Amino acid sequence: MSKSTDRRDYEQAASPLGLMPKDYPDGFTVGWHAHERGQLIHAVSGLMKVRTADGFWLVPPLHALWMPPGLMHDMQACGPVALRTLYVDSTLPALPSTPKALGVSPLMRELIARASTIPINYDLNSHEGKLLEILWGEVRLASAAADFHLKPASDKRLARVCDALVTHPGNARELAQWASVAGCSSRTLARLFTQEFGLPFSAWRQQVRLMASLPRLARGETVTSVALDLGYDTPSAFSEVFRRWLGSAPSGYFGKP
Repeated sequence: MSKSTDRRDYEQAASPLGLMPKDYPDGFTVGWHAHERGQLIHAVSGLMKVRTADGFWLVPPLHALWMPPGLMHDMQACGPVALRTLYVDSTLPALPSTPKALGVSPLMRELIARASTIPINYDLNSHEGKLLEILWGEVRLASAAADFHLKPASDKRLARVCDALVTHPGNARELAQWASVAGCSSRTLARLFTQEFGLPFSAWRQQVRLMASLPRLARGETVTSVALDLGYDTPSAFSEVFRRWLGSAPSGYFGKP
């Protein structure tokens, strides 16, 4: 018998932990909402985009996102997504009060797969109850992952540049050219990037381009078309940066040959 895919069943359960398996088609959006329980959001396959008032996160395979209780967010599937969500009652020792990207180890991945078959209400002292306890322990010990988080700029001058690049990440303008868009000197614009994001302009733009590539690759677009659209001179140049950032070639990152 398949498990419920109604989040209310997990939020209202007597058991402190529960894992909901749910699949989403490409483009499906879950509107703005908040949960009484904390969530660990993990895409077994595909890519999930999760947005809060503080920007958005991407949740690709081998990563998970901790979403604290009570925080408003929405989600969108990029490509077909097999989502696995662990609901965590507030009586358990909590993770941070802000979203946090976590790495998913092979053990955690297998525990998530097994937990997706455990009934919503289970005996805490049963084998299944112990498995969920181990899973929660692994989550709490998980290392922080590459932060696929793009937050909005607070300075209006910087925001003009950031919004333009997020909309058109392949734009090849250099810092001095963007300074005229911002309405300030290139020195001031460079300082604003470092001040707000902790990154120089070139590194921030690289992050934006790589994050823009993930939803397109998840939907099956070719590495060549993505690379050229995002301003890279060659597909191999894009692949080198992608591998350095994510440890994998873009062609196989989502399990495609």
